Amino acid sequence: MALLTIKNLSVGYDGQAVVSDLNFVVNAGDYLCIVGENGSGKTTLMKTLLGLREPLSGQIIPGDGLKRNEIGYLPQQTIVQRDFPASVREIVMSGFQGRTGLRPFYNREEKRLAEENMRRMGIEAHADQCYRELSGGQQQRVLLARALCATRKILLLDEPVSGLDPKVTNEMYSLIQSLNMDGITIIMISHDLTAAVRFASHILHIGQSIFFGTRDEYFYSDMGNKWMTSDSQPLTPNT
Repeated sequence: MALLTIKNLSVGYDGQAVVSDLNFVVNAGDYLCIVGENGSGKTTLMKTLLGLREPLSGQIIPGDGLKRNEIGYLPQQTIVQRDFPASVREIVMSGFQGRTGLRPFYNREEKRLAEENMRRMGIEAHADQCYRELSGGQQQRVLLARALCATRKILLLDEPVSGLDPKVTNEMYSLIQSLNMDGITIIMISHDLTAAVRFASHILHIGQSIFFGTRDEYFYSDMGNKWMTSDSQPLTPNT
């Protein structure tokens, strides 16, 4: 079932399009990687899908009852955000804010779900610790738990392994893959084409040309061939 249907979408800022005439569908259970060169509009597209930017033209059509406040989002971290003086539990719980409305408290079910998501991400022992005292990998797990509190259907991740060392990067990719295997749809921006081909079910490559299709279709396409041969660690499509 389609969670998001994108029709003739153009995105940009100040009235200037950076990506035009996008058409693709994200179905429940998909793992979509958005790739492309720097400045190609990947983050602008993601912010538009989230409703943080208005599209210049075209449509974003949600399906299966999906609402904007039911989309989990893990943005790129800034230096200021890494130094945020709140507890892990407080940050994870804030993932519910888009759904609490004017209610000034979290209910019992939300508290239970927050604890479950902290256990799921392996950070329950840090629940009362200050967020800024954690390592970069631990902070990403906290933010992923926060994003999970906002959704049971779909996660949008913007460069979730940026700045992490190789070991922690592999752990993060494994966590994201396990969430996808549990039924959560993933849309992830990645500069790592090797990881995209390894983990994704579908690839959206944006830039001067646009490609959307399955991982294997991308691998055998002219665009995929060009980019995979320039990658430092080319993979076969099913590794």
